[in-house]
Amino acid sequence: MRTIESHDVRFGELAGPLVHGARFFDWELISTQVVTEAFGHAFEDIVDAGGIPYAPVVAATTVYRYPGFRDTVTVETTPTSVGESSVELCYEMTDDDGDRLATGRLTHVTIAPEGGAGPLPEDTRMRFREALDETAPEVGPRGADGGGELPNFSASFDVRSPHIECSELAYFEEYPRFADVALERFLESREASPDATSGGCNPFRLRDWRWEFVSPVEYESTLTVESDVRAVTEETLRIGHRFESDGSVRIEGVTEYGCFDESGAPTSIAPQLRSLFTGE
Repeated sequence: MRTIESHDVRFGELAGPLVHGARFFDWELISTQVVTEAFGHAFEDIVDAGGIPYAPVVAATTVYRYPGFRDTVTVETTPTSVGESSVELCYEMTDDDGDRLATGRLTHVTIAPEGGAGPLPEDTRMRFREALDETAPEVGPRGADGGGELPNFSASFDVRSPHIECSELAYFEEYPRFADVALERFLESREASPDATSGGCNPFRLRDWRWEFVSPVEYESTLTVESDVRAVTEETLRIGHRFESDGSVRIEGVTEYGCFDESGAPTSIAPQLRSLFTGE
């Protein structure tokens, strides 16, 4: 068994002509809610019991094309592995023509009211097991770190929201936004505007990432995003990310940004953009 749902791209989801990269995180989370309810373990019931439903532990995704206005994104979600307390789901996102937009693989656990990973209900675990698919797409960053002197930078954010849920934790899709703003502030420190030096593309959009979620980020905390530039190529800007609050690492991983043309297809990073990081 797998679940399929579709999402029309709406005006508020756009960043320029294409959707914001955080939308991929959002579509994955919405799809998680749909598939877990279909397997008898609804988010609402978990929240009512004081738990945190299906929190990501490891999230990896590769974007092949960015959708824009008038695109419809269809997400097909399939369980690929299940344990006592965890399940891995594969998310295949396609457009109206059935062409791939993105593929994600996320491992989830439900956090019990007293903390720690709570066991999956036996019936849900059995239904996941019966529906397992052996698909194992390779997603996330695949490039190697580069050499030479490359910059580091950081930015801090107060975690706030007018919509506080029972768990009182930062939203999944907020993290890529924080990382984007940290990158924008670095570019400002170089007195550069990505739009002015883009060479006609949509620069520095999420392309590949693999993040490990160590512990939740609470509301009213201060989250610092530490960014370590590891490689700059014609295709990607590779950054090691570490999200910290209260002296502890909350999330860490590797993110690769790329440039995409007006149709959403990947294109090369202009030399003037690469030079902002390499100094060449």
